[in-house]
Amino acid sequence: MDIQFTEEQELLRSSVQRLLRDQYDFETRRKIVASEEGFSRTPWRAFAELGLLAAPFSEDAGGLGGGPLSTMIVMQEFGRHLVVEPFVETVVLAGGLIEQLGTSEQKQAFIPGIIDGSRIWALAWTERASRFDFANIATKARREGDDYVLSGEKTMVMAAPWADHLIVSARTAGDNRDRGGVSLFVVDRHAAGVNLQSFKTIDGRRAAEISLREVRGQLLGAEGEGVAALETCRDRAIGALCAEVVGAIGELNAATLDYSKTRKQFGTAIGSFQVLQHRMVDMFIAHQEALSLMQHLNLSLDAGDSGLSRLASGAKSKIGYAGKFVADQAVQLHGGMGMTDELNVGHYFKRISSINIQFGDPAFHVLRYAQLDAAA
Repeated sequence: MDIQFTEEQELLRSSVQRLLRDQYDFETRRKIVASEEGFSRTPWRAFAELGLLAAPFSEDAGGLGGGPLSTMIVMQEFGRHLVVEPFVETVVLAGGLIEQLGTSEQKQAFIPGIIDGSRIWALAWTERASRFDFANIATKARREGDDYVLSGEKTMVMAAPWADHLIVSARTAGDNRDRGGVSLFVVDRHAAGVNLQSFKTIDGRRAAEISLREVRGQLLGAEGEGVAALETCRDRAIGALCAEVVGAIGELNAATLDYSKTRKQFGTAIGSFQVLQHRMVDMFIAHQEALSLMQHLNLSLDAGDSGLSRLASGAKSKIGYAGKFVADQAVQLHGGMGMTDELNVGHYFKRISSINIQFGDPAFHVLRYAQLDAAA
């Protein structure tokens, strides 16, 4: 599959490429990751000024109406440059849920801050025993006047140390694993009772363990809609993350090919060895297959096709395995230097490894695909 982009989409892609080429090279990214905060407001403001944060939102919500295809274009370029700023967490996850579930007042209150880059959001749904199950939620929420009061623990909340607001899943009815008893809430990250323990992830980003103690939250959507909304959100997130992996794979292949032309063994460039040529052909094929499947998924998301969850799981597993294969080969073909901090290859390896466990690892999605296929 090869998408024929519109003139507007080509302009978006070339604009992102130019911005990242000029302002977000590998050394700049290393300095950002090594800083105390772990991300930079400067590129984030540049993304907002370029319209990247507005691109996926509908025009009714104040966005540019680009939908999943604009997200795909942005994330593929972000994957090539290992961008750490929280586009997926703020725009795709939180922004998507607000646009999907929010009242008109909530959309007017929250989406403009996302679009102009003044507010960062994070989605807090994972718990220690949840194991990719949106319904396995122990955090509780009880109604108190017009608001709700939340208590519980969340783990591995990506971008939470940077966030101004959180979207938190909590149980309003039923027992653990009851799908109909989970709801979503908007919480001020700096509110009384919110305690964060921040840490650096393997790919250089920031995440947090979050404790909620009698924290006031605002209901997003209706009670009991949480699991269904998160499942739809997961499909969108998978489309974005798969695009990021495809971008990273492309850069790994290019870096490995260049290295094979210059690195000599026994007085000969290693790229001339037939066995290594075969391996690089396999890496190229893996990239092309992943690219085709990623484009198919995002086209389906844009069209609102049926069977999206099954397609998303198929893409997450296939592209996850392809990403791991290419990353493994790239590191090995670069030898010991492949995992050094000074070379970008190891950073791509770590980022792909991190993406592979977000919203379910490849093995989880193989099983989920089979279950959805049997139920179809």
